[in-house]
Amino acid sequence: MKSARFWKASAAAALGVAITLALGFWQLDRARQKQALYDAIEEMETAPALDQRELAAIKNIADVMHRPVRLRGTWVPAATVFLDNRQMNGKPGFFVVTPLKLEGSERAVAVQRGWVQRNFQDRAALPAVETPAGVVDVQGRLAPPPAKLYEFSGAAPGPIRQNLDLAAFRAETKLALLDGSVVETGPASQGLLRDWPEADSGVDKHYGYMVQWWALSALIAILYVWFQFIAPRRRAARA
Repeated sequence: MKSARFWKASAAAALGVAITLALGFWQLDRARQKQALYDAIEEMETAPALDQRELAAIKNIADVMHRPVRLRGTWVPAATVFLDNRQMNGKPGFFVVTPLKLEGSERAVAVQRGWVQRNFQDRAALPAVETPAGVVDVQGRLAPPPAKLYEFSGAAPGPIRQNLDLAAFRAETKLALLDGSVVETGPASQGLLRDWPEADSGVDKHYGYMVQWWALSALIAILYVWFQFIAPRRRAARA
């Protein structure tokens, strides 16, 4: 007859195996979700480019997020903001965001035009960025608003900012800004770099976690069999 200690160890081992197996399957499911999202983004990035009229007519920008765009419009240079502590190619600087009023429409869109290095001797100095006057052509892709970094409360608004809240920026500029933004693509120009990082599915991380959880599950099962069955028999055989 098995002892209470045996049944306690069996219950603990079964629980440990069940939990680690479930966590492994959860990581596998997360990997599949991220892969599906990545595939959807890649499919959208290869879709035909939208022009300014098509973009202005879209009711829900989220439905066409990451799709290429070819826009015509005029810059609003007075509303240019410099998002601080942004990196490109491992160097800190600014992401430059300027609204573009779309030709033939009352709408406008915030364009992430590129990156520029800051002046480290004078942190309040604005870098030299060329903003052409008149109607311009802009190529890029639709994207969410710039990612937000940690920001102390009560930060003063101005050209140099830590973050850009689109709703507040819309009220501040009195422009009919579309939801989301446009990341301008193409070679460096106007004093700006555009070496934007490529999207990464991130599935390798989840597959790694999955393997770790399932390896732990196998280890628990092996140790259970060893200490509850094999080791006692070896001791009995020696006795």
